[in-house]
Amino acid sequence: MLSEEIQLVSNFNIHLLKPHVKKSIKDSIVDVAAYGQVFQSITSLQEQPEYDKHVVLWTSPEGVISKFNQLLCGKSVSHNEVLDEVKEYKNIMLTTAKHCKTLFIPTWTMPLSRRTYGMIDLKPELGVRHLIMRMNLELMDLMLNVPNLFVLDADAWLKAAGAKAYPAKLYFTTKTLFSNDVFSLAAKDIAAAINGISGQAKKLIVLDLDNTLWGGVLGDEGWEKLKIGGHDYVGEAFLKFQNSIIGLNRRGILLAIASKNDESTALKAIELHPEMLLKEINFSAWRINWNDKAKNLIELADELNLGLQSMVFIDDNPVERARIREALPEVLVPEWPNDPALYTETLESLRCFDAPQVTHEDLNRGKMYVAERLRRKSRIDNEINSSDEWLNTLETSIHVESLSEVNLTRVVQLFNKTNQLNLTTRRFSESDIVEWIKIDGHELWVIYVKDKYGDSGMSGIISIETVNGTTVVCDLILSCRVMGRKIEDAMLHVVTEFALQNKINELMLEYKATEKNAPCLKMMNDSSLKKISKHKFVWEGEVSFSLPECISID
Repeated sequence: MLSEEIQLVSNFNIHLLKPHVKKSIKDSIVDVAAYGQVFQSITSLQEQPEYDKHVVLWTSPEGVISKFNQLLCGKSVSHNEVLDEVKEYKNIMLTTAKHCKTLFIPTWTMPLSRRTYGMIDLKPELGVRHLIMRMNLELMDLMLNVPNLFVLDADAWLKAAGAKAYPAKLYFTTKTLFSNDVFSLAAKDIAAAINGISGQAKKLIVLDLDNTLWGGVLGDEGWEKLKIGGHDYVGEAFLKFQNSIIGLNRRGILLAIASKNDESTALKAIELHPEMLLKEINFSAWRINWNDKAKNLIELADELNLGLQSMVFIDDNPVERARIREALPEVLVPEWPNDPALYTETLESLRCFDAPQVTHEDLNRGKMYVAERLRRKSRIDNEINSSDEWLNTLETSIHVESLSEVNLTRVVQLFNKTNQLNLTTRRFSESDIVEWIKIDGHELWVIYVKDKYGDSGMSGIISIETVNGTTVVCDLILSCRVMGRKIEDAMLHVVTEFALQNKINELMLEYKATEKNAPCLKMMNDSSLKKISKHKFVWEGEVSFSLPECISID
């Protein structure tokens, strides 16, 4: 993976942030702009047509908004005058974002000790704290239309750092506005954001059951006596913890179980306990048995077609946590508290689920994986041995459409998160795709998939470019959740049909190997594409690829 390049820009001394960012983001290259040269640094950024750095622009409001500074100095300035200047600053940010890979703007803050108007400091058109809230809301509005700009909550870092967040002596001696603790927390949030943008956010929580998802040991006490809800603090703590897990699940984080229990008894407890919020329908997969949990996690990853690096393992037992850390270092295993009252706080403090956007597919991802579990179950229940026979029962259909503003965000996700069936593993930002599609001879289609068990949403991308009479398939991307259902064959049918209709006699495909995309090479080797070298394939012919019998096109 390429090193992340990060530029720190501020009107105060921000050098203490640099080592924390380097620690939080492995192999990162961090530069600090000249102290106090905010607008000069911004101008320098804007003069560069392509800028592949993440930029953190962290300022104090009085340092960049002159009217706000005048207000603090006791001059007669209306709030509207300040906000008008903030709007001018926003326009500068809009332009700056076009020259950054990502632009991060921490919110403007004030020391807790600065009470100004005291009890009426939140009064509209009077209080300074009310004004700074409105100023920050103006900044947040930028995120509505600028996909690579993110406003970070600096106030949360100050509250966590406590009374010493603003060390007065440090500021007067070195012009460093915040304490080391504040910079440490900021670096962790910046790292989480960059990881999310680069597709490294965690996708799956694997949960233990006994004393993790509920209080008590099922095999000893029976499901009727498990502690969930009720009127004691332990039961209430587990209920709140389950509520928090459901919140993540609704955001698109998948859930699975790895528990040493009897499967039928555990599933009975999940379905029958009256206070149990999480039900079987919430879980994409499970391994409830007496096997080694490391083995179970490997099987879960294989079943869900996810890498181990996508997993978070939560277990109250320190021995099990140590086992997973040692055997499967790719899995994130957070240290877990002994007191269930701290479970929710611990879960919600994890930064590993941060993502730059939430799409329709994200919101429905849990349902999609549950539908996949039901597909597998139907094959077993109906004793269908033939893959073709099973696929014919699914009633799969695909829908093909061109790139649009509506599907652009999800297209960016597929480009940056799909690894296994991905021809070239190109990574694109939203602006990259918009510029690429404008070029003559470039075409891009998105593929939606559904069957009788559910809608898998946007699952595939095909793109081609024609240069000097040669047409190349640039991207052939398919989400891992629909692999193995002949969708890839249908995609080859779609692109070769387009070629025939547009009198294109030849399509070139060149596979670029990565650590994870071997399934794409296998797919091409198994197809009727003509192989002209180890990684180069060509379609040339008078007929398109056949559409698989088990798939229809809407």
